[in-house]
Amino acid sequence: MKGIRGISQLSRRFYAAARTGQSLAQPLAGLKLSPGAAHSYQDVHVTKLPSGLVIASLENYSPASKIGVFIRAGCRYETPENQGVTHLLRLASSLTTKGASAFKICRGVEAVGGSLSVTSSRENMIYTVDCLRDDIDTVMEYLINVTTAQEFRPWEVSDLTPRVKMDKAQAAQSTQIGVVEGLHGAAYKNALCNSLYCPDHMVGNIQSEHLHQFVQNNFTSSRMALVGLGVDHAVLKQVGEHFLNIRSGTGTTGAKAQYRGGEIRLPSTSTLVHSAVVSQSAAAGTSEALAFSVLQHLLGAGPHVKRGSCASSKLVQGVAKATADPFDVSAFNASYSDSGLFGVYTISQAAAAGDVIKAALDQVKAVANGGVTAADLTRAKAQLKGQFLMSLETSEGLLEAMGTQALTSGSYCSSEEISKNIDNVSLTDIANAAKKFVSGKKTMASSGNLVKTPFLDEI
Repeated sequence: MKGIRGISQLSRRFYAAARTGQSLAQPLAGLKLSPGAAHSYQDVHVTKLPSGLVIASLENYSPASKIGVFIRAGCRYETPENQGVTHLLRLASSLTTKGASAFKICRGVEAVGGSLSVTSSRENMIYTVDCLRDDIDTVMEYLINVTTAQEFRPWEVSDLTPRVKMDKAQAAQSTQIGVVEGLHGAAYKNALCNSLYCPDHMVGNIQSEHLHQFVQNNFTSSRMALVGLGVDHAVLKQVGEHFLNIRSGTGTTGAKAQYRGGEIRLPSTSTLVHSAVVSQSAAAGTSEALAFSVLQHLLGAGPHVKRGSCASSKLVQGVAKATADPFDVSAFNASYSDSGLFGVYTISQAAAAGDVIKAALDQVKAVANGGVTAADLTRAKAQLKGQFLMSLETSEGLLEAMGTQALTSGSYCSSEEISKNIDNVSLTDIANAAKKFVSGKKTMASSGNLVKTPFLDEI
């Protein structure tokens, strides 16, 4: 394989430049919908190819386009031999490929005013390009190159080590990142315990061979979704059929996450103590996971008004009665394909840490005992729906929602359907979710001056 150089042969230009005087709010004259599409031009279209590759698109007739390749290849698929490989993959996105040099990729994307970025979570890796829609054929060539034609030249991979160290140093400055990473490490025996960052003992030890092997095992067509905004579905499907049918098979089957519970303490000289106490919740996409999301907003998911006092938050109200010291408290909720974590996250002065943590946990126990009104539930549902719908107003949020659903289920659930599912959550569902947290095996992560911070068996 000599790289992807022929993408422009699909069409000299994916979108006609001669649209002078024609509104972008209307479809091109004679434009045909993809097979199986509804009557609305602005519906999300989803197609699953025989190779397993999922194509999802929304033609919104925007002058700018956004395209992403979602791959089920997050850090949970790392092994003890290649821990940290996804961290290097993020940094290696602009390295030389079989079809373009690092300089050509950088210069080519910048020349058309576009951008190329790579992000990853514990489940997925996401390669994204943004550009004016008339330049989509140009940037798409580079997107295909960095996802399917990597070279990982040994000397270029070695040059990434200083950037890995810099990323780790920046992450170390964020106490919240340290607590969340430590929380996952303590909560799980495998898979989800892997960090988003390269562990210290592997810095400088990830070689070109590790990257090639990980890509070979995980970057298969059946683990990919090609998602686009401001792109015609037929064009996106053509690109997928020609250039992303790269490897057959399902790739490496990741181990199911095994929750264990436990505790990690990260002492420091900081006067503020960050603590998270969680237990296992539910896998993403289930009705139980939706109940935990509503419970999170019922307890308090953070301020909804800039510099606001979170007056409606049950956690804030309860903790305020327990201490006069400044504090910050919110409900923690994370869902994955086969597991989830739910609990409370507190930030307090070192001397008040114990009181704040216990007061926050008491509020969850109160909900489990039925201390929730219909008005509380209505407010929480409205906040969750508002947060969800507003996230879809940004191209980043909409692309992520489309890509995650396409990769997980091979389909797309509309915002109306999700809103209806939220409305169907009952007081009983909320109480059961809270009871699951109260009775579940706990995991705790704390950072700061921990002299007054209780241990897990003391709360």
